[in-house]
Amino acid sequence: MTVGSKVYTPPLGHDWLTPVYDTAVRALTREHVWRSAFIKQIDPSHDDRILDVGCGTGTLAVALKQMAPQADIVGIDPDRRALARAAAKATAESQTLRFVEGFLSESALPSKWKPTKIISSLVFHQTPLATKREILSTMSSLLPEKGAIHIADYGLQQSVLMRALFRSTVQMLDGVADTQPNADGILPELMAEIGLVVENTRIVPTPSGAISFYRAVPRISNNSPRAK
Repeated sequence: MTVGSKVYTPPLGHDWLTPVYDTAVRALTREHVWRSAFIKQIDPSHDDRILDVGCGTGTLAVALKQMAPQADIVGIDPDRRALARAAAKATAESQTLRFVEGFLSESALPSKWKPTKIISSLVFHQTPLATKREILSTMSSLLPEKGAIHIADYGLQQSVLMRALFRSTVQMLDGVADTQPNADGILPELMAEIGLVVENTRIVPTPSGAISFYRAVPRISNNSPRAK
C-alpha cells in the first residue's frame, strides 16, 4: 500500500486481511501474555506523553489509556483502515486518544508535542531495512534525554522450532526480505548504531515465532543502564 510516495505493509501483509487482524494476533501470538508484559514494561503514568509508532488497530494505545487515563497518548500509522478501527475502540471505551494518519516524522505530530516514551509493537518486522533505520533514527531524535523507547517485535529466532514457526506464519504473510533481518537479530544492532543503549528485556515464544522486548535510552541519559 502507498501513501504519497511511501510504501507500507498492511497489518497482516494484505489490505483485505485487516478486518481479521485482531483475531489473528490473539490466535498466533499469545497476545494476552506478551501484551500484558509489554504494558508492564512501558509502565504508563498519568504525566506521560506516549507516542505509539505504527499503532495499527489501536489495541495497545487503548490498553495503556485504561492503565493511565490521564496520560497523553498519540498513535501514528499510515493505514487509514486500521486507524478507523483504532478510533472505534477508543470511542467504545469513552477514551480521548489522538490518532494521526501518516508516517513518523516530527512534522506529523501535534504542534509542540514531545513524547516522554516512544513505543512500537509488531511493526519493524514488516519494514525494509532502510525504513527500520529511518524509523529508529526519528524515534531517537524525538526522545528527550530521560525518555525511553520500548519495542515489542519479532526478534532473533534462536531455536529451530521458533525459526520454523516464524517461517510458516509471519514470513508466509509478510515475505522474507523485510522479516529476515528481524529474525537474524538486527534490531538491537540498529539501535546501538545510532547511539542508544539497548536492553533485550524479555523473549516470549509464540505460535508464530519469538517476540522480543527491547528498552532503549539515549547513551547520555541519567536513566541509562550505563549511567553513573
